[in-house]
Amino acid sequence: MFEEIKKLLVEEVGVKESSITPEASLTSDLGINSLELADLVMLCEEKYGITIEDDEMKSFHTVGDVAEYIEAHKK
Repeated sequence: MFEEIKKLLVEEVGVKESSITPEASLTSDLGINSLELADLVMLCEEKYGITIEDDEMKSFHTVGDVAEYIEAHKK
């Protein structure tokens, strides 16, 4: 799942691939702002057929957090 999230970050959000690790902070390490995070969440919802509530999105601090959440909730 990490590799799939990494691909979305590179292709859709424009993050440099070399800076993406499971431990990378979405905001401080990758420079993702709240609008870009919302876009990433929307892409994940569409791609994996899930719904991510706003309060759940607030728990996404690292790339690994996103990958783990989607792995646990995808259909």
